[in-house]
Parts: sequence; structure tokens; C-alpha cells
Amino acid sequence: MDRTPTLAQKFVAELLGTAFLTWIGAGSITAAVFLLNGAKPATAFTMADLGMIALAFAFAIAAMVYTIGHISGCHINPAVTFSLAVTRRIGWNEAGVYWIAQFIGGIVGALVIALAFGWATAAKGPGLGATNFGGAISLYGTGGGWIVAIAMETIGTFFLLLVIMGTAVDGRAPSGWAGFIIGLMVAGEIFAFGPITNVALNPARALGPALVQVLLGGTYDLSHLIVYIVGPLLGGVLGVFTYDFLSRGRAIAGSPEL
Repeated sequence: MDRTPTLAQKFVAELLGTAFLTWIGAGSITAAVFLLNGAKPATAFTMADLGMIALAFAFAIAAMVYTIGHISGCHINPAVTFSLAVTRRIGWNEAGVYWIAQFIGGIVGALVIALAFGWATAAKGPGLGATNFGGAISLYGTGGGWIVAIAMETIGTFFLLLVIMGTAVDGRAPSGWAGFIIGLMVAGEIFAFGPITNVALNPARALGPALVQVLLGGTYDLSHLIVYIVGPLLGGVLGVFTYDFLSRGRAIAGSPEL
């Protein structure tokens, strides 16, 4: 007999899912920097390092989609929840519960990274995989600073939600492919502009490592979190609205409106 998950079950699922995503995804950045003896990612990462990080995020997303997708929908991202709430696919009260779970999950995931690499060492040396954009934008000569960073996070999350809608939300999508496709899509974006913003697309994934890093005595400009909140929220909503426009059926004379 099918049983509808309770809100408490969805809360725990979103917390664990976001924690796992942060631990595996952001933790792969910490592992890469640790192996590079603390060298800055923007100046020392190779495409091989970037590929390892991209695949770590892809594996984490795919694993959680197939594990908790049938419980909470596997949002594991406040931008996803916000976009679905704006378009009335989820109630605002439920969305609030999801947000709390996701932000706690991001913090828990960051704490696991710190536990693995050592509290002081991880915060002050390799870091906890916190997203950043200032040095990378200057290094690669893109200019624009905040504008470029917000634009890239907006565009990236726009396509993330477009893919989520087409593979996971739309009932016409082929079944069983969502986790695989969404994971690969995020990996592709990390390849494309990982060196520019570190590709968060997710306020909870951005906040957790940044906050824990500061609390453990490390340094992080918390104002940078504006980029990783504004960009994903804006891009996510635009992505859902765009998919709704693209998938809207056309009425045919003599037939019920699609």
C-alpha cells in the first residue's frame, strides 16, 4: 500500500540529502586543495581536479535523487523549493520546513568535512569548499565582479531548473533518468564556469561551508553569499516560468484544451 510521507519525514530527507550533497560536493574541493598542499584553487586547479569535483557533485545528486526523490522530491536546494513555491507546486508552509532542513543540512555537511580533515586545518588551510568568486574573476580577466558572478549563478540555476522540470517534474518525462541527467547537467556547468564562481546554484550549499569556516576561525567574506542567494533564487524562478511556457499545450479546434 502506498503511503504519503509525512512532513517530518520530508524534513529529515531534505536535511540528510543536503548534508550529503555538501559533504561529497564541497568536500571534494577540500580534498583537491588538501592534495595540492593548500594551494589556492583559482591558481592551481587543473581540468583533472575540476573533473573530479564535477563528478563528485554529479554522483551526490544522482544518489540522493534516487534515494529520497520519492520521499521529499529531493529538492536539497532552497532555490528549487523557492521556485516550486512561487509557481504553486508546493505550499509556502511546506517550503519553509524544507528551507530549514536544507540550511541545517548544509551546515551539517560542512561539519563532516571539518571532522574529516581536522577542524583547524580544514578551516584555515584547505578550506571547507566554500564558494568564492572575487579572485577567480580577476585571475581570468572577465571583469564585472559581482555582476558577472550573479549573472553566472543566475544562468546556471536557470538551466538547472529547466532540466529538473523536464526530467523530474513533468509527468511526460521518461521515468528513471532524472537523477542521472540532473547530476550530469550540474557536472557540465562546473566544467564550464567552475573557476569563475565555484558553481553553487544552491544557497544552502554555499552558506554551510562559509559559515562553518568562519566559526572555526577561518576567513570568508560573508557578503559574497549575496551572489549565491540572489543568483540561484532568480535563476530558478526564471527557469520554471520558462519551462511552463515551453511545455504549455496549444488548444486545437474541436479538442479539449491541453
